Amino acid sequence: MPAYEDLTGPERQVWDAFRTGAAVDLRSGSAAQDDPARGAEWGAERTVRAEVVAAVLLQADGQAGAATALRLTGARITGQLNLGGARSESELRLEACHFEQHVVLRGASLRSTGMVGCRIPGLDGWLLKVDGNLFFEDSVFQGRLTLTRAQISGELRLSGAQLTATELLGPDAVTPPGLPAPGSGDAPGPWALWAGGLRMEGGCFARKGFHSRGGLRLVGARFEGGLFLEQARIDNPGGDALTGDDLTASALMLSEGFTATGSIRLPGATVRSRFSLDTAVLDGGAVALDGGRLNAGDLRLTFAATPVGAVDLQDAQVAVLQDGEHSWPADTRLGGFAYSSIHLPPGGPGPVARRLHWLARLPGYAPQPYEQLAAWYRKIGHDDDARRVLLEKHRRRRRTLGPAGRLWGRLLDVTVGYGYRPWQAALWLAALALLGTVVFAHGTPHEVQPGQNAPFRPLVYTLDLLVPIGGFGQRTGWYWTGLHQWFGYGLIAAGWVLTTAVLAGVSRSLNRS
Repeated sequence: MPAYEDLTGPERQVWDAFRTGAAVDLRSGSAAQDDPARGAEWGAERTVRAEVVAAVLLQADGQAGAATALRLTGARITGQLNLGGARSESELRLEACHFEQHVVLRGASLRSTGMVGCRIPGLDGWLLKVDGNLFFEDSVFQGRLTLTRAQISGELRLSGAQLTATELLGPDAVTPPGLPAPGSGDAPGPWALWAGGLRMEGGCFARKGFHSRGGLRLVGARFEGGLFLEQARIDNPGGDALTGDDLTASALMLSEGFTATGSIRLPGATVRSRFSLDTAVLDGGAVALDGGRLNAGDLRLTFAATPVGAVDLQDAQVAVLQDGEHSWPADTRLGGFAYSSIHLPPGGPGPVARRLHWLARLPGYAPQPYEQLAAWYRKIGHDDDARRVLLEKHRRRRRTLGPAGRLWGRLLDVTVGYGYRPWQAALWLAALALLGTVVFAHGTPHEVQPGQNAPFRPLVYTLDLLVPIGGFGQRTGWYWTGLHQWFGYGLIAAGWVLTTAVLAGVSRSLNRS
């Protein structure tokens, strides 16, 4: 630490103000000149050495009755601000400052810290502990922001911040010592925010104006106060916009125009209340949303437009599902997806045909999505819709069978609707009975034992042929020859087929397995 007499004028202001927590403002008053992007042009009257900032923050003496704090606005901070492993009981707030080198907070234990509206060439906050809030609002990071396994007792604010991954800064960009190498990790980078294992007691807010060039890596992170990315934008074409394997959050808001170019991957994530993608725009290439094994309370998939890429919710479990016309792209994966209820729009659940169109987009055949939907329809009292869903399940399965299986399945379908439409059998019986009555009313039958039979009745004779069990005495007392005889054989065969189909269909509907 330089001696007090070796400090420059601005540095002495910072030193003196620290003891009372007063703010030091070095801005000129010109908005153009005070833009941190032009900080390299600022002269000595606005320059403070990083080592002085660190030394002032870490001194223990303050004015009696006053809370020590370092509050500095509009400064060019030269050298590297390195607080690695340091412990401070004082607040640090830097606004509209220009940093020449990346900031090191690795392993530090700090009180509330803010670098708001600053220009920073990357920050290493590995294992950082903050007792209070950590604010980076409206700041520009020209290099990766690392908060791996950091612990923050308050809020993390990134609204309006601009993040750019180190790899995207050009071939001359160098990863600061100790940070993960560009592109490393178990999913495709580059990464603008590397925060695996982050622990947040408060919420993380990266709302309107937040723009990341490069992905957000949040594997195993915990957001007890929720993660809020409303109106944010993440661009990582060909890679992952957000990776959050096993992430835990009280709420996850990727909504209100949230835009992601790159995949959203949240396998095994837990969102205790609402996970919202309302009016979000997803362009993930091959996979837009990977929510395999996701566990959420209220899942809202009301996108602004149909996602580009697959929506994968295999083995996910949610309490309430809310979807819309753009929710399900052509590649939708719902095997094992379970929900307790579907949000009902005004006027009821809507036509079952829309839900069947949803399931029709699934690749291959799996019975669970159909049975899950049918169970929900039964739960809300729409038994007819439930039966229609289960009927479509059998029709979908039929496509996977061999020729004989498809033929038998089609027969079950047209006769009794796989047991879910037994009234179709009555229609077939009525139609065949009418046809037989008309045919047998024209012509003269022969008596088996002349003079010993009841009078011939075309309708009763037809029913006697159609019903394979029991009889009305007409079939045993009368017979035909020629074409009428062959027509009668056809009715007998149709009766057996119809009866077999009815029994098989009813048995199938009673045995759900």
